[in-house]
Amino acid sequence: MSDVEKRCFMGEVRTDETEGQPVKIIGYASVFDSRSELICGCFREIIKPGAFDGVLNDDVRGLFNHDPNYILGRTRSKTLSLSVDDRGLRYEILAPTTPTITDLVLSPMRRGDISQSSFAFRVARDGERWYQDDEGVIVREITRFSRLYDVSPVTYPAYTEADSAVRSMEAWRSQRDAQKQPELDAIIQREKRARILTLLDRS
Repeated sequence: MSDVEKRCFMGEVRTDETEGQPVKIIGYASVFDSRSELICGCFREIIKPGAFDGVLNDDVRGLFNHDPNYILGRTRSKTLSLSVDDRGLRYEILAPTTPTITDLVLSPMRRGDISQSSFAFRVARDGERWYQDDEGVIVREITRFSRLYDVSPVTYPAYTEADSAVRSMEAWRSQRDAQKQPELDAIIQREKRARILTLLDRS
């Protein structure tokens, strides 16, 4: 089971076309401090500022829909550049203008049919915090990534491949429940003693 996860946050993507210059694809793969949609029907995620600090020098690909058959750029070849600002993880791709990429990616982006971004990642072992908010929603707060694999303009904003996150959530739930058990046991014992005293008073 892979621990590589893919997410689509509401980061926009667009083309930047200047006459005589290469076509650029510019977008935000992730936005800080913004809650995701419900993932796997059970939790939401928040990416915190600083989470990408250790992975900006990774050999990252720019892909279309996370598909390695449609590579748009790569940091090692300097056709993809990554940066972080106050908003989130920003990327720029010097797009190939082959007929395939033009038809599948650039033309739909010009029309506004493709307008969102996604990224593939691995969370660092100590790079997440789980909690339940006041409304009972379980939240995964990501503070550090250990690997960034690709950034991708995407057709659909899907929250895919969350198996690793679900396993982590279940581990957190088990630990939380284990910590609560002594409190529950103490409450049960107090209730038992109270019932015994009530019975003694009646006898």
